[in-house]
Amino acid sequence: MACYIDGFVLPVPRDQLRVYREVVEKVAEIWKEHGALDYSEYVGDDFSLEGTRSFADVANAKKDEAIIFGWVVFESREGRDLANKRVAADPRMADLINPLTCTSKPIFDAKRMVYGGFRSLVQSAKQSAV
Repeated sequence: MACYIDGFVLPVPRDQLRVYREVVEKVAEIWKEHGALDYSEYVGDDFSLEGTRSFADVANAKKDEAIIFGWVVFESREGRDLANKRVAADPRMADLINPLTCTSKPIFDAKRMVYGGFRSLVQSAKQSAV
């Protein structure tokens, strides 16, 4: 089944990861209520592959920042567009994002986030034995 995904990479201060995670756990549920099939975020652990540029480089991460790599899966681009509108209008999002951007030390800077919407090119999943 071909899906549509939104992908993103962003730096988060390491000392704010706990708060960021608490907020994102709630954000993920809101996205799923509005049509996302899956919402995942991971913290970077290894950025070394000789001859390549790392996510940390692309996000211009500082030494005290962790790199978050995430994606949201939708049935289609149209489903993504509708979910984006619904999430943007959901008053719970404003309440959740406020602590991310309006504290004395912001949890992340959206201007440094790398984002894009992607259509399927290749999908290959390992099948489990029955």
